[in-house]
Amino acid sequence: MTLSIGIDVGSGVIKTALFREEEGNSEWLARYDARIRQRDAYQLVEESIDEVTRQAGLKRGDIHYIATTGEGENVKSATGHFYSMTTHARGALYLNPEARAVLDIGALNGRAINMDERGKVLNYRMTSQCASGSGQFLENIARYLGISQDEIGELSQQSTNPEPVSSICAVLAETDVINMVSRSIPPSDILRGIHESMADRLAKLLKAIGAQGVVMMTGGLALDTGLVKAMQDSLAKHKMAATIASHPDSLFAGAIGAALWGGFRYEKLKERGLLPKAS
Repeated sequence: MTLSIGIDVGSGVIKTALFREEEGNSEWLARYDARIRQRDAYQLVEESIDEVTRQAGLKRGDIHYIATTGEGENVKSATGHFYSMTTHARGALYLNPEARAVLDIGALNGRAINMDERGKVLNYRMTSQCASGSGQFLENIARYLGISQDEIGELSQQSTNPEPVSSICAVLAETDVINMVSRSIPPSDILRGIHESMADRLAKLLKAIGAQGVVMMTGGLALDTGLVKAMQDSLAKHKMAATIASHPDSLFAGAIGAALWGGFRYEKLKERGLLPKAS
């Protein structure tokens, strides 16, 4: 039996998952997500570890492996670190065993990842850092429109006349939105226009890596129902042989993958007599 914790340190949110591996079965025991805001990210990581162990009725000393991913490479209490593409691929496969590609959209960029049936990354593409297709960009737009992030998806799907957003630069795209508001364009049409613009660029990423079959959306924007619908429409428009899927726990995909890879690495090290010990 192996107990492992996966911690996905993002730009805006820290996601943590605790798993138990026993006789080939993976059991998800606890999860926790915390927005960083103005707080110390490393302190928040320690609090997240305490929270998931508390939820599972465990102590830190019971944990065999603590794995980080994302921006968590320098977390001192971690046993090991994994690249985020490998953890998102493994996490997506856990959430949907049919998935053969991942579309991870975080606070600052988006990534399209091709993988095989074992979760092995085959190839990938990323959006540029200046692209407006990110969670931070949508968060800024929501703030400007005076709505909460939770309202974005539903409002977007109420659109009857989407307003196109042509710029791929976040700064210029925000200027476009300000102009739209001054022209009394309804928020629903603005949001749908943004979603269509993002979906078109993300669909091109998926096409570039040759994605086929089920594409699992991960990251914070995987729960944006307006973006999910725009992605489904965009793949149909581009006549791609792929379908978009999301999951209520898509936010935790990176943390899930880190925990599962951490458990796997622990077992391999155990076989060699080189057991690590989480601090």
